[in-house]
Amino acid sequence: MEKLYDKDIREPLFDFLEEYYGKIRILEEKQIGRSRADIVMVMTNAVAGIEIKSDADTYSRLKRQVRDYDRYFDRNYVVAGASHGLHIREHVPEWWGIITVEWVEGFVDFYMLREAQENPKIDRKKKLGLLWRPELVHIQEINGLARYRQKSKSFVIEKILAKVPEDALKRQVSQELFERDYNEIDRIIREYREGRGCGIR
Repeated sequence: MEKLYDKDIREPLFDFLEEYYGKIRILEEKQIGRSRADIVMVMTNAVAGIEIKSDADTYSRLKRQVRDYDRYFDRNYVVAGASHGLHIREHVPEWWGIITVEWVEGFVDFYMLREAQENPKIDRKKKLGLLWRPELVHIQEINGLARYRQKSKSFVIEKILAKVPEDALKRQVSQELFERDYNEIDRIIREYREGRGCGIR
């Protein structure tokens, strides 16, 4: 059986996810704790982490990766090459989704083996920490909260978590990530530091 490598999987996976879930945004290679999330999938009311285990990968780092993913994301998935298909269930928690991938007649084929459930171990502070400070400022503004300009990012996150209902906050975090413009990051941060609005809208 021909091996599937990470480079073979990514682009077809993005197409599969968009067809399966509809409106999504894909962010790649995000540092989370001591691990790096292969893919962050932004959905309208959730942020999902996706770890790719191609046929060339081993399970050596997966235990640590699972722990880190579970701290940051509402849901998590592993995309497992055919060589892992029989055993992947033994290596991820029951709430993780499993997508299998293999070559079928020259094409990369995906199958949703198990849909992800709500992650019971998420640390909502860690999830909010994925946002840039100006994005947090915008969430403060739309919820009528004080700006706490001189306070730390962690202080602001605590205030948002205390005052914004969880369902509303999930939607708002997703909206910030949908609208994030990496081409504008320098301007956004500069304007925030100069005190000219939140620098995003």
